[in-house]
Amino acid sequence: MNISCCPRGGVSAKPCDMVGVIDVSVAKLYAVQVRSGAEERTRRLLVRTLEDFVDDCFTPSYETKRAAKGQWRTVRMQLLPGYVFIQTRDPGAVAARLAEVPAFIRLLGSNGEYFMPLSADEEAWLNAYTDIDTHVVEMSEGIIEGDRVMVMRGPLKGREFEIRRIDRHKREAELEVPMLGRVKRIRVGLEIVAKR
Repeated sequence: MNISCCPRGGVSAKPCDMVGVIDVSVAKLYAVQVRSGAEERTRRLLVRTLEDFVDDCFTPSYETKRAAKGQWRTVRMQLLPGYVFIQTRDPGAVAARLAEVPAFIRLLGSNGEYFMPLSADEEAWLNAYTDIDTHVVEMSEGIIEGDRVMVMRGPLKGREFEIRRIDRHKREAELEVPMLGRVKRIRVGLEIVAKR
């Protein structure tokens, strides 16, 4: 497969006018679309297949609480269902190797032609909300005063302006975040401990 360099550090299986050198000194983060519900299984497959080419391969998740047998338990849910993230310095080798993987995998980019890294804003959002080692958005805790939400602890503290909707029963907040080239509604854990 002929891999060439494209805008914003992406790579293409087709030759393009911008053939050049990819900066391999900085590992960039790329999104890979996979079958929803099979994120963890696909992640393990990708780790085995790409171990020499990736610095990290993960499926971000968030903590929330669910009732089971009358007890509230902390559980982890997929932050971005249907996506696995790969951090690599060699996207060309990753793109070539992914073509050989026997699973539904689609490299995300512009017009389906390029394998593009996440934008700086998208990567900054993921890094700000998720734990760097576990890639988990921890449960936030807050109160409601009148019609204002005040988050007392957790990754939503100081970012209340991003909350679009709260589901107190599910203990979740819904955010609108520019991610993967469009605005996505993303759920994170938020327990409201008091309403005044």
